[in-house]
Amino acid sequence: MRWLLLIFLSLCLPTWAGTDYSLKPRQIAEGTWLLEGSTENFAKANGGNIVNTAFIVTDTGVVVIDTGPSKRYGEALRQAIATTTDKPIIQVLLTHHHPDHVLGNQAFSDAPIGALAGTTDLLRQQGDALAENMYRLVGDWMRGTEVVLPTQVLEPGVLKAGNHTLRLLQLAGHTGADLAIFDETTGVLFAGDLVFYERALTTPNSPGLEVWLRDLDTLQALPWKQIVPGHGPVATDARPFLQMRDYLGWLDQLMRDGAARGDDMAEMIRSPIPERFAGISLSRYELIRSVSHLYPRYERAGMKRVDTQPE
Repeated sequence: MRWLLLIFLSLCLPTWAGTDYSLKPRQIAEGTWLLEGSTENFAKANGGNIVNTAFIVTDTGVVVIDTGPSKRYGEALRQAIATTTDKPIIQVLLTHHHPDHVLGNQAFSDAPIGALAGTTDLLRQQGDALAENMYRLVGDWMRGTEVVLPTQVLEPGVLKAGNHTLRLLQLAGHTGADLAIFDETTGVLFAGDLVFYERALTTPNSPGLEVWLRDLDTLQALPWKQIVPGHGPVATDARPFLQMRDYLGWLDQLMRDGAARGDDMAEMIRSPIPERFAGISLSRYELIRSVSHLYPRYERAGMKRVDTQPE
């Protein structure tokens, strides 16, 4: 039995050896470091590293914002932090429950892992299925990854972290439970997946595009100096908000018009994508997903109840 195990391990070693995230933190503000993921889709070639995570080094310790798509990513993130500072990790903040943002939690089990109550509920309900899907998508990168629930319920308001003052905002447009973090000390806004930039947005769990648009108003009104989207490059101007509003408005109108005409879902997913969105990563892929997630609501909204119509 032992020699069979050794043969199995030896066959797996080449694949395992290649799963190195090689995270390189980049300083974007005082004490603030970003680990920028690609704008690609999940794949075995990238290990699910399509997400922006970050950490803030305060005078009392490190605040981590999102933990990444796997246990191995979380461990690589901890190593990246250790190359930057010897201060302890004092807080983890999770922006929402999607797997690319939370499945690195195992690597931070010695620190408080904070999330909105709704995020914890969603992760409890969906976490195992989300993790299983990630195993299918990225394979060996997920080895040993298990769902670890948050240990701390966050409330909207001010969180003092050493010499940094963090404003926590409870929003809903992306998943129904979305945390945005505004560092009042540096002016950096960590928008989570309420903001995608140069990458088409994802809509599972969204309570509605109109809710998302209102959240963008709330975020843009803050006195930010830099925006860190959940996916895509950091910006120092309003272009991410403009692109998000434009895309959400187009998507909403597309589905309203389709429902009014009586188009079926197959017709909707073949809709032409405006030229101004042609350069956005995964625009066709995410249109197909958004139609499947949201279009039935638009169809139902346009239906009339026949049992209440006069004879």
